[in-house]
Amino acid sequence: MAAQTPSGEGPSLAISPRESSLCNGISPWLSPVAMVVTIDLALQGYFGDLTVLGREHLPRKGAVLLAPTHRARWDALMLPWAAGRRVTGRDCRFMVTADEMKGLQGWFLHRLGCFPVNQGRPTLASLRFSMELLACGQQLVMFPEGRIRREDAPIRLHQGLARLALLAASKGVDVPVVPVGIAYGHADPRPGDGAALCFAPPLRARGQGREAALAFSAGLAAAMESAEQAARAVVGRPIGSP
Repeated sequence: MAAQTPSGEGPSLAISPRESSLCNGISPWLSPVAMVVTIDLALQGYFGDLTVLGREHLPRKGAVLLAPTHRARWDALMLPWAAGRRVTGRDCRFMVTADEMKGLQGWFLHRLGCFPVNQGRPTLASLRFSMELLACGQQLVMFPEGRIRREDAPIRLHQGLARLALLAASKGVDVPVVPVGIAYGHADPRPGDGAALCFAPPLRARGQGREAALAFSAGLAAAMESAEQAARAVVGRPIGSP
């Protein structure tokens, strides 16, 4: 499995057959370039203050699923900035929709450790590859809302992340699921805005079947909303404000 993403400069390992069926692994030359361009120049150049809350809740080793709120395209840079190789010594592997893996953007994502997943109906290949990564102690990122949501409304999650967490637990793989709240100074982030990210205490999936998935998703949604409230307070835009 590859060991490098936009968030770091670690050594590159061989791509597994299952990985090669979904993406191109992580390019050892493109990844460090992308990290400088996206995080050092774009993210830190666009925003004013960048704040991380609850970093003590982020596991530094072993499998972990990051479950962030999805408020802007900047979210995909906030996660590597707050939890990537420079911070934790390991990479963020993003699970994204198939549409995101098309065109020029898809060309880059294919080479930066991202791979497609249908959260409503995950394919066997994507589930198996996700399990392969978790069994190897990787750090996966899935936006369980499935889309960018700028309006203030109750958080509603697809069941893909819950199913993956329950599957991992059934296979004996301990996977903490870390709820993440991300916030910006405006619903549509503007240059100079503050941006904040809050890690909440990890959750663990238990049980089997649809009811267990629904119960876990409900608890995860509540934790994500609480984390987002904390992040929104930092940027001076509490829930319910414009």
